[in-house]
Amino acid sequence: MKFTLSWLKAHLDTEAQVDQVAEAMTMAGLEVEEVHDPIAALAPFTVARIVSAERHPNADRLQVCQVETVDGMKEIVCGAPNARAGLTTIYAPIGAYVPGLGVTLIEKPVRGVVSNGMLCSGAELELADDSDGILELSDDLQVGAPAAGVFGAEPVIDFEVTPNRPDWLGVAGIARDLAAAGLGKLTTPEITPV
Repeated sequence: MKFTLSWLKAHLDTEAQVDQVAEAMTMAGLEVEEVHDPIAALAPFTVARIVSAERHPNADRLQVCQVETVDGMKEIVCGAPNARAGLTTIYAPIGAYVPGLGVTLIEKPVRGVVSNGMLCSGAELELADDSDGILELSDDLQVGAPAAGVFGAEPVIDFEVTPNRPDWLGVAGIARDLAAAGLGKLTTPEITPV
């Protein structure tokens, strides 16, 4: 079973961090298999804005974009059909590991023009199956804002439920045991009538 920390906090009033919750779950007898932290995976990625997008001099399907990033203006070669001036998107700097591609970015020429990073699609960040183009974000977002904050990413705790504990098949049961272990105070979420 998987749940997020915010889901747990709807049932448990606690200031505990995800590692403290995982430790308390283990002490209560739950087998925590993994704590997946997308915030760490998205750490190098930030919001950027394309200032200009010109056709690549040596390729019909590529564009050379001048991009305002957290690190200043960068020249980035982009093959996305939706790359255009004024678009707010996600920027990956040199050295960032792109999970959807399984590569770490290096500075290199693309058909004679050096690309200083990458503009990312949802598939490249493993946020979506769609890869028709780079992500199109709200113009209200500030350049340099962390991508994890934009997408509301939060850690996910994955654990194995033993057959003798059906009360652990729901977040309310886990919250009850964690409250009994002293990790916080049990709360009752408000339920809206249908």
